Amino acid sequence: MPDQSPVPDVDDRIDCRTVAATRRVSSLLDDVRSGLLSAPRSLPPKYFYDQRGSALFDRICDTPEYYLTRTEDALLDASAAAIIAEAAPDDILELGSGMARKTRRLLDACGAAGMRPTYSPFDISRAALMRAARELADEYSWLRVRVLVGDYDAGLAHLPPARGRRLFCFLGSTIGNFEHDKAVAFLSDLRARMNGGDLLLLGVDRVKDEAVLHAAYNDRAGLTAAFNLNILRVLNAGAEADFDLDQFDHRAGFDRRLSRIEMHLVSRRDQDVDLGALGTSIHIAAGEAILTEISRKFTPESLAAMLRAAGFTFDFHYQPANGYFSLVLARPVRA
Repeated sequence: MPDQSPVPDVDDRIDCRTVAATRRVSSLLDDVRSGLLSAPRSLPPKYFYDQRGSALFDRICDTPEYYLTRTEDALLDASAAAIIAEAAPDDILELGSGMARKTRRLLDACGAAGMRPTYSPFDISRAALMRAARELADEYSWLRVRVLVGDYDAGLAHLPPARGRRLFCFLGSTIGNFEHDKAVAFLSDLRARMNGGDLLLLGVDRVKDEAVLHAAYNDRAGLTAAFNLNILRVLNAGAEADFDLDQFDHRAGFDRRLSRIEMHLVSRRDQDVDLGALGTSIHIAAGEAILTEISRKFTPESLAAMLRAAGFTFDFHYQPANGYFSLVLARPVRA
């Protein structure tokens, strides 16, 4: 006989808590000071994502050149049932969940299998998390959402304890934005928080034809260029700077030696930029570049080596026929 008990209201199925940082996270001014006051200049990519930058990135994901999001989504759609059958999660904890668009593939598979895990999205914007949580709780009448507000880059020691088996998800090839040593350190920290039976679902972008990679980060509509330049708007507001966006060009290319895309902003001329909040200015020469993002691309071998260095092994590797992307279901190695 079907369950006739009333479904709790959406808000009754949503819990929100803050995850305290384990270590201090640098501020925008810290990063401007360390990244721009000496050469080579760089900025962390997290500053892309103000409201305007987030909207631009959503549009980038819909461009014909940007294969990554739709490839991962299709792969999740094809493999979600197998992933959920293997993981059998009581809780799905997603790092950097954003609006949790791809998470629906996993929740659909849970529903079809009669599983009812809690969903725990972990990200920095409380407003975005709560909006996504209400949408999901409205869409899935059985779902309870435990919103976790915090910066996963500040350490994971204060994650709430698991309620049974936990499936950690780190999708979108976000791990590719980390240098190798930082990626291994982050994954090692994550492994230390996992219990017996917990698994990690990791999505990574793969090495492929350089023309495909170049097009993905240099779309014809110019959206990636606008997204890259938007980081200077963020600095103008947050660091009281006076960057002239018209005096910088977007440049993105594949470094074969390091197996990664690098995005830069290149100065069109010699120029001086005031950094009012720091009480100083910098001189940027014509042709000088500011590194704004790396996006590492993996082979099956380099992916396995990274996971092995962080104390993981994996038996399940999902990939499309063209080898454009990988989803791996990894488990921690216990001494």
